[in-house]
Amino acid sequence: MQVHSFTFNPFMENTYVICDHKKHGAIIDPGCYENHEQQLLQNFIEAEGINIQKIINTHCHIDHVLGNSWAKNTFNAPLLVGKKEAEMLKAVESYAPNYGFQQYAPAEPDEFLDESGILKIGEASLHILFVPGHSPGHLAFYSKEDGFLIGGDVLFERSIGRTDLPGGDHDTLIQSIHSHFFTLPDDTLVYCGHGNTTTIGVEKKENPFCTEA
Repeated sequence: MQVHSFTFNPFMENTYVICDHKKHGAIIDPGCYENHEQQLLQNFIEAEGINIQKIINTHCHIDHVLGNSWAKNTFNAPLLVGKKEAEMLKAVESYAPNYGFQQYAPAEPDEFLDESGILKIGEASLHILFVPGHSPGHLAFYSKEDGFLIGGDVLFERSIGRTDLPGGDHDTLIQSIHSHFFTLPDDTLVYCGHGNTTTIGVEKKENPFCTEA
């Protein structure tokens, strides 16, 4: 699979477009809010000839869902979220104006993802990982074949996701990282929800929050 990254909105959130060799693709965490951000993403997808089949949220904090409605309408694709994130997504409409997002448009999920199993994107397969701690229903998506992980806000380059938001829990997050992320091969690329791409091996050795002895 190919992975393309875009950084949007004041939270500097990473939005990902992934696709298989036949250009069947998905948008993961569409954080595009401003018109120019949406146009940038649309122009890229159209120029690359990617057929967007799914809109996916790793979790439903505001910075990762600002473009959900736009993406659904633009690409006529279903929105998929974790079952335990439904209330988080619903709550965004009530607090979005407090963050300055007066034009936030809510979007209803079309499908709920299980906490394990396989998610198909065209002919490619992503393993679903249930990794709560930053949010109660946080999911990540691992491509064993291509050696990458779309990790959301669980693990960052030498950092971890915050746990002081509703539904967050520090111990649960650390457990998720060790049980699900650190069991992957060291050369696995981690595409984070914010900041730079890293690898599992680097974070196991150098992350001050969760290094392995």
